[in-house]
Amino acid sequence: MADNEPANSNQPAGYVPPKVWVWDKANGGQFSSINRPISGATHEKELPIGKHPFQLYSLGTPNGQKVTIMLEELLAAGHEGAEYDAWLIRIGDGEQFSNGFVAINPNSKIPAMLDRSTNPPTRLFESASMLFYLAEKFGVFLPAEHYKRTATMNWLMWQMGSAPFVGGGFGHFYAYAPFKIEYAIDRYAMETKRQLHVLDAHLANHEYMVGDEYTIADMAIWPWYGAIMRSAYSAQEFLSVQEYTNVNRWVELIASRPAVKRGQKVNRTFGAPDEQLAERHSAVDFDESAAG
Repeated sequence: MADNEPANSNQPAGYVPPKVWVWDKANGGQFSSINRPISGATHEKELPIGKHPFQLYSLGTPNGQKVTIMLEELLAAGHEGAEYDAWLIRIGDGEQFSNGFVAINPNSKIPAMLDRSTNPPTRLFESASMLFYLAEKFGVFLPAEHYKRTATMNWLMWQMGSAPFVGGGFGHFYAYAPFKIEYAIDRYAMETKRQLHVLDAHLANHEYMVGDEYTIADMAIWPWYGAIMRSAYSAQEFLSVQEYTNVNRWVELIASRPAVKRGQKVNRTFGAPDEQLAERHSAVDFDESAAG
């Protein structure tokens, strides 16, 4: 059998991996300028520091929105110690590879955050870690009762494990890959719909992810799956999202919260102009953005 002949004659011939993978910088699609198989800083640039306890370095993607929603919810609940500066990190320009950013997050992914109310400042990376840290620090949005607390953490970890299949899987191959691959799109569309079915079945009997209590699990899950239900990748028809009536009910419930409306705007540089607030350093910034 020739090297490029498929093992199963019923399957089409395709890519045959080499014995040793070699990085081809030109074979990365629209993200070829920032994706690489090594970590570490590519350039020197210190991060700016504002006047508030929390310094957030992020972009208004679903992972970034989780944290800004949480911070806005904390402020809405009267926790003045949650005041924050949100600095824009343009990942398309590789700003997440500066030595200042890497010093907080060696994984070079947004969001990254410093809590400067501690001495020395506490560095935080991974959005779920930030949600958990903030919930524990301020004593809200994470139930104290054993079963509800465990359920909250279960769903928080579910989101962290599931979202890569939606974003890096379905989203990438459906919307961003340089060419369409039927197998990849089918594989990740199936998994995305399975996840939506998991949520729909659960929310049939729960107002929020953890019964009648709004928690960090809702804040983590909503930016990803709310986007799928509403606008992500323009794939609603392809995924038949109208089937998931319980998810849609929950998505609209969370979307109606004023803090969520504010949080999803922060560090956002795409979409309608009134949905964007590149940087946030004060609550006044929202009013000025709306006026502008």
